[in-house]
Amino acid sequence: MVLNYIWIAFFGIAFLTALVKLIAFGNLEIFPAIMDATFSSSKTAFEISLGLTGVLSLWMGIMKIGEKGGLVNALARWLSPLFIKLFPDLPKNHPVIGNIFMNLAANMLGLDNAATPLGLKAMEGLQELNPKKDTASNSMIMFLVLNTSGLTLIPVSILVYRAQMGAAQPTDIFIPILLATFMSTLVGIIATALYQKISLWNKTILTALGGSLLLVGLLIWGFSSMDREQMNAVSTTVANVSLFSIIMAFIVAGMRAKTNVYDAFIEGAKDGFSTAVRIIPYLIAILVAVGVFRASGAMDLLTDGVAALLRCCGADDRIVGALPTALMKPLSGSGARGMMVDAMQTYGADSFVGRLSCIFQGSTDTTFYILAVYFGSVGIRKTRHAVTCGLLADAAGILSAIAVAYFFFG
Repeated sequence: MVLNYIWIAFFGIAFLTALVKLIAFGNLEIFPAIMDATFSSSKTAFEISLGLTGVLSLWMGIMKIGEKGGLVNALARWLSPLFIKLFPDLPKNHPVIGNIFMNLAANMLGLDNAATPLGLKAMEGLQELNPKKDTASNSMIMFLVLNTSGLTLIPVSILVYRAQMGAAQPTDIFIPILLATFMSTLVGIIATALYQKISLWNKTILTALGGSLLLVGLLIWGFSSMDREQMNAVSTTVANVSLFSIIMAFIVAGMRAKTNVYDAFIEGAKDGFSTAVRIIPYLIAILVAVGVFRASGAMDLLTDGVAALLRCCGADDRIVGALPTALMKPLSGSGARGMMVDAMQTYGADSFVGRLSCIFQGSTDTTFYILAVYFGSVGIRKTRHAVTCGLLADAAGILSAIAVAYFFFG
C-alpha cells in the first residue's frame, strides 16, 4: 500500500514540476524529456533483468546445493544456544524454535524463497503460544526485528546487480555490507531486549555479542592500518576468497549428504531463471517512476535541497545521491532495488554514491513489508514496540553504512 502511494507521488510530483517549468519558464523540452525517460528507463529495466538471468541462476543453484546439503540446519544448530536466550518465553525444545532457526539461517544464506515460507510457519507456531491473539507477543517481536535488521552473510542479489551494472570489482562492497548489517542487527537485538527486559548480561548473549564486536573491531583495526588502495585490494581479495570458499563448502556439504550436487544446482538455477523473469515488471515500474521523477527535475530539486542542508551543517553532501535507497528500503525491497540501480546507472557502479547505495540496500531489510506480511498472516493488529525496534535497527544500519562507506571508499 505504501509503495502504491510512493509510485503515484513520483508521477504526480514529476507532472507538477514539469508543468511549472513549461508555464512559468517556457521550457518546451521538459515533457519530451519525460516521455523519453519512460521509454529509456523501461528498456534499461528489461536489459538489466535479462542480464541478471545467468548470474542469478548460478547463485540460486549454489544456494540450492547448500540447502539440500544441510547447511541451513547446521547454521540453525550453531545459533541455537543464543536464540534460546533471546526467546525466553518459548517452551524448551518446542517445534517453533526449529522454524525460527531455519528462517533466520535461510535469511543469512540469502535463501529468500526458502526463508519466507519458514518465517510464516514460525509465526503460526508463535501465534499458537500467544495468549492475546490480536497482540504481538515478545517472541514475535524479537523474531521480526531479527528479520527486519537484515543480517545476511551472502548478499548475492547486490553482487549480481553490481556485476550487471559494470562494476570493476562487484565484491568490493562485501565486507562493508557485513559490517553495516551487523550493526543493524546488534542495535535491533539490544533495543528489543531492553523493551522486553531480557538480560544482556547473560553469559551466552555476552559471549555472542562480545565475540562479534571483537571480530568487527579487529576487522576495522586491521583495515585502518592500510592506505585506501591497499584496503580496497585486501577487502576485495578477502571477499572473493570467502565467497569461493562458501561455494566449495556448499559443494562439499552436498557431497557429504549424498546429494546429487549437479541436479540440485539445476533445480536452483531454474528458480534463478524464474526469479529474474519475475522481477521484470517490478523493476520496470520503479525505474520508469524514478526516471520520470529525475527527468522532470524534481530529483535535482530534492537532492540539491538536502545537499544544501548538509553543507550548512558542515557535513559532506556526497551521500545525497544514495539517500533515496536508504529511505525506500524500510518500505519496499523492489523500490529500494530500483533506487540502487538508478544510483549506479546515474553516478556509476564504482562511484562513491553507487557503492553507498549498495551498502544501504544490504544493511537492513524491508521493515514495514515484513511486519505487514508476517503479522497479517496470523491476524495481529497490535504490534506494540515492533515498529520502533525495527526502525531503530534501520537507523543503525543506515548510519553504519555511511560510516563504512567513508572508511572504505571515502
